[in-house]
Amino acid sequence: MMRPLMLAAAALFVAQVPASAQTVATKRAREAVAIINSATPRALKAYVDSAFGGPMRNTPPDAYVNIFLGLRERSGGLEWVSVQEESANRAVVRLTRKLTGETNALQVSVEEAAPHRVTRLDLRPPPGAAARVASDAELVSALQQYVTALASVDAFSGSVLLAKDGTVLYSGAFGSANKDFGAPNTIDTKFNLGSMNKMFTSVAIAQLVQQGKLSYDDPLSKFLPDYPSAAAAQKVKIRHLLTHTSGLGSYFNDEFFRSSRDRFRSVDDMMQLAKGDSLAFEPGTRWSYSNTGMLVLGKVIEVVTKQDYFDYVREHIATPAGMTRSDAYTLDGVNENLAVGYEKEYADDGTKRYRNNIFMHVMRGGPAGGGYSTAPDLLRFAGALTSGKLITPATYELMTTPKPDVSSPRYGYGFQLDPQTGNAGHGGGFPGISSNLDIFKGTGYVAVVMANYGDAGQPVVDKIRALVRARTTPTAQ
Repeated sequence: MMRPLMLAAAALFVAQVPASAQTVATKRAREAVAIINSATPRALKAYVDSAFGGPMRNTPPDAYVNIFLGLRERSGGLEWVSVQEESANRAVVRLTRKLTGETNALQVSVEEAAPHRVTRLDLRPPPGAAARVASDAELVSALQQYVTALASVDAFSGSVLLAKDGTVLYSGAFGSANKDFGAPNTIDTKFNLGSMNKMFTSVAIAQLVQQGKLSYDDPLSKFLPDYPSAAAAQKVKIRHLLTHTSGLGSYFNDEFFRSSRDRFRSVDDMMQLAKGDSLAFEPGTRWSYSNTGMLVLGKVIEVVTKQDYFDYVREHIATPAGMTRSDAYTLDGVNENLAVGYEKEYADDGTKRYRNNIFMHVMRGGPAGGGYSTAPDLLRFAGALTSGKLITPATYELMTTPKPDVSSPRYGYGFQLDPQTGNAGHGGGFPGISSNLDIFKGTGYVAVVMANYGDAGQPVVDKIRALVRARTTPTAQ
């Protein structure tokens, strides 16, 4: 989910200027830091109303309260270091996070005319090479210190696992799986996967391709002749559905949010939500994230195998991979050691409270997401995936490489990709859900982060990526 305060990974190439320089943009930057560090929600809303302009006003003030107070919690407060670059309408300042010691570059842009409202706030890693991580022991120590610091201020709740060549280097669990009963998270707690189920659906399709039961170039009409219409079904190919280039949208629509979650338990139930979908563009010409596309692939699996989707995934992916604590559990059943998702909310006086996501999310996950797994089970999945147990090495490589021929340069067949590093995996996010699997191709490292606070996992994911890069790159950039 995109946030108004972007936490981008790209470096800013900026020049040092005297810290005493005080343009309007620099003054606005100082205001923003002060507000993040100490303002009450009421004062923060007033500041947003008076000081934000342009696209910054498209986000409700209440959302900024959660963003800024969440940043305050995760950072322990921001310490002003220096002004790195400034002009009349733009400033870049260097900040330090008091809790973890990390440095950030805050870019602030303002309107040209008075009162010079803020049009952009962008918090990024600073320029310059990262320090080399000389050993796995050093990597683990840095990771443990970072996660422990976040957990100590309730900024992280979940489990973290880092392995190399199948051997666990670090694992830890923090926070509560269920706040009503004080049940703690453990390394074997089941967390919601969000969109990570898309990997399982895509691997199932790849298995059927290997068996000659379908082709990546097959039109959808071969399996669902009239979905979403007869004409559209002839245009959409299996590869389009795998890469989010089909033109289909998301079945998490108004009907879903108006309906009882109890109605949607099977793939056919979920397909009812998608029956009114249509193509937003010609397949293969654009990339647009599509939950409906992955749901449709789940139905294709049922048509081809004449088997329930959930039974197929359990039999052909979870069981051979040894994933004994993973499934699309129904939430009205009895589910041992399953984490409840939580979102933080702040009263005007700054008091923090929690809201669980039970009535926000699905009753049961499906082909597009919403199932559950554990950190060790996802490590087993990564091992089975890369060792040839689930699909051949050639198919694995095919699935985890970009597909620019269908307008998908950063997404393979069901896997999110980083073209610069070659990392493959998938994340999942929703209120109370923040999970991720990274397979660092060519290095042996696998990282799993699972959190039952919304957005809480991403800082840990970013930290692990930076540490692994600093460990594996001769001169870290």
